[in-house]
Amino acid sequence: MGQHFLKNRFVLREIVNHISPQKEDFIIEIGAGKGVLTFPLTKKAGKVIAIERDKALIPSLRKESFPNLKILEEDVLKIDFIKLIKKELDFKGKVKLVGNLPYSISSPLLFKAFQERELISEFFFLIQKEVAERICAQPRSKKYAPLSILFQNYFSTKLLLVVGPESFKPPPKVKSALVSLKKRVKPIFRIKREEAFHGFLKEAFRHRRKTLFNNLTMRKYSTSLIEEALRKFNFSKTIRSEELSLAQFVDLFAFLDKQKN
Repeated sequence: MGQHFLKNRFVLREIVNHISPQKEDFIIEIGAGKGVLTFPLTKKAGKVIAIERDKALIPSLRKESFPNLKILEEDVLKIDFIKLIKKELDFKGKVKLVGNLPYSISSPLLFKAFQERELISEFFFLIQKEVAERICAQPRSKKYAPLSILFQNYFSTKLLLVVGPESFKPPPKVKSALVSLKKRVKPIFRIKREEAFHGFLKEAFRHRRKTLFNNLTMRKYSTSLIEEALRKFNFSKTIRSEELSLAQFVDLFAFLDKQKN
């Protein structure tokens, strides 16, 4: 099912150390595979729910009995994490969502986790290095993208570990990286129309070689409105989207959204 199983024991120990499972932690693991991460986490965490879709892998996950481990044979994209967490009424500790994410579904899984972030305190994902770099990228970087802005508003992000293809079986064609996303006590900015803000960011970064002005006037906004916005915020007409900070994007969106509505 497109999974690349982690086989490097040193890397596994490093990942467990970064996750730092504690007795007060409730861990949900995505794509448990053969349990190489599941079992070390279960030995240290208070509670672990391991999700695996592949029926052929379920027996290896159930070969050892742990009272604090629950195996779910489910499609993770169809699971409501908030409902899953709320069912565990007996556990009041921190909730960590972890996983070696299958490359084929890493993007929808990231956005699913983002949308269902309400009760989750921290995420640890092993994903494509390029995607991890995008999540953590800062303005004026070639990797800076809507993903960077959306996640960094709600999470403190950090790229923890780069993992080469040789650490997996079968080896992927690209490098992977472990990224952590620690939820902020409150977001840096509270955005009233968040879905519209997401759409605005997609438009702003639609063509990276084009200026912010050109990207925004291509689809949704009039030339005169964008010119007015650039003057208001003292932006050059040649400025590119990767040059704007999170705060500047929030201000620009608020102004344009107000003018349109």
